[in-house]
Amino acid sequence: MRADRLLSLLLLLQNRGRMTAPELAAELEVSVRTVYRDIDALGASGVPVQVDRGPAGGFRLVDGYRTRLTGLTDAQAGSLFLAGAPGPAHDLGLGADLAAAQLKLQAALPAELAGRARRIQQRFHLDAPAWFRDADPVPHLAPIARAVWDQRILRTRYRRWTGEVTRELWPLGLVLKGGIWYLVARAVMGAGGPGSTAGGEVPVRTYRVGRFLDVETLTEGFERPTEFELAAYWAESARRLEASTLRQTSVVRLSPYALRLLPMRFGAAGVRALAEAGPPDADGWVRTELAVESESVAVGDLLALGTEAEVLGPPELRQALTLAVTELAERYR
Repeated sequence: MRADRLLSLLLLLQNRGRMTAPELAAELEVSVRTVYRDIDALGASGVPVQVDRGPAGGFRLVDGYRTRLTGLTDAQAGSLFLAGAPGPAHDLGLGADLAAAQLKLQAALPAELAGRARRIQQRFHLDAPAWFRDADPVPHLAPIARAVWDQRILRTRYRRWTGEVTRELWPLGLVLKGGIWYLVARAVMGAGGPGSTAGGEVPVRTYRVGRFLDVETLTEGFERPTEFELAAYWAESARRLEASTLRQTSVVRLSPYALRLLPMRFGAAGVRALAEAGPPDADGWVRTELAVESESVAVGDLLALGTEAEVLGPPELRQALTLAVTELAERYR
């Protein structure tokens, strides 16, 4: 809306001082011609905008003028919780609200605090996605987020490993983990009514947002479970996932270089193995225990350490690695 853009323009000039038309156009994502029209509109409404000509010129407010139109809308206030994550805020459809909220907050702060906020923004940045991996395309994230907020049931088509399924879901919350968005939801199924079956209540489950093929928001709402807490659910879910995937413990002998690779290659399991490693031997290698996934997955993960590691046990895993290395040697002979 133009009124919102005019207010953003006014707050930009108040917070940053003199700005050129191209700088304002870039901030507001409009054309330079639109900036000039908006400047004229501000002047016509009584805002004292001064135009400085020349190479160092631009637009600025007359000295001493400050607006107090700094009230935040509900969306802008909520978006402040994502102030350190502009990318995810944009994915949720809150990018413009976040920018407007930050401008209003800066305008409301005393000069010294506004300067400090600006320095913090310039010096610290949160980049949510993990290294060497693109974030999932999430075309349905914004409507899912609105359904979470409005407590509206979602009719979805979802791609699982075993094929596509159609589900109606109670969307309870969204989580951003390592650059990947997840929806925490409860399915609507069974004769016992929403969220239940004849055998009892349907458990809360986690869905990867990038795997939703279609999403429709229904007019029907749902009653959010009073006992459900998103952060607590996610912590327990992560613990259960780790316990279910890390099925066995390997005994490994590692070079100093392999030790440095452990946290990157094996995450929390690698950090624990590093902390529990024994003293180095005469060659500088250490012995430790490392939690690994199923044998087929563990072979690939451990081979990634190359000649910097030796698996000592269990015997079945060592034998599987021997077979894999022998096959590779034959293939590349």
